Amino acid sequence: SPITSLDGTVTLPGSKSLSNRCLLLAALSEGKTRVDNLLESDDIRYMLEALDTLQVPVERHSADSVTVTGQAGPINSPTPDQVCELFLGNAGTAMRPLAAALCMGHGKFMLDGVPRMRERPIADLVDGLKQLGADVDCVPKTGCPPVTINANGLKGGTASISGKMSSQFLSSLLMASPVVDGDVKISIKDELISAPYVAL
Repeated sequence: SPITSLDGTVTLPGSKSLSNRCLLLAALSEGKTRVDNLLESDDIRYMLEALDTLQVPVERHSADSVTVTGQAGPINSPTPDQVCELFLGNAGTAMRPLAAALCMGHGKFMLDGVPRMRERPIADLVDGLKQLGADVDCVPKTGCPPVTINANGLKGGTASISGKMSSQFLSSLLMASPVVDGDVKISIKDELISAPYVAL
């Protein structure tokens, strides 16, 4: 016979886009932030491993729940005299926001991933960061990772970036800009795809 009614509670899995945004914003914030219902996925695992490498305190409560102790500003390299290497697999939701955020602090960084990551464009974001004064580069021939950063803080400025390739470029700048010592003005020089992801 057909089911006439249902009664219960359903917990939907988290979003990788929201999960990694929350983790990074928590790391940049002041105080402790508990993040629940994280998506259990490679993207989130690579972001958490990156925060560990950066020595941002993360307390694991369960597979989908953590508390992050924020740095109250930019994330600086834990090894000022050496390059801090971050392996991010194929996690674009970790690579692009971290590339922007780490330009705001101090230290030398190298962000890399699996071979597929080295085929994923990031040049438009790198160009926007350079316009703000960042010392950051990707592979010139491909416009893809690895990304190298020699961060010495940023003082604000103006950046004009493309929105055609990925909304993650704009999102990354928006998340990182509040920790800059100055005002940041960002303009989109063409069209913005996936605008709802920016609204997140």
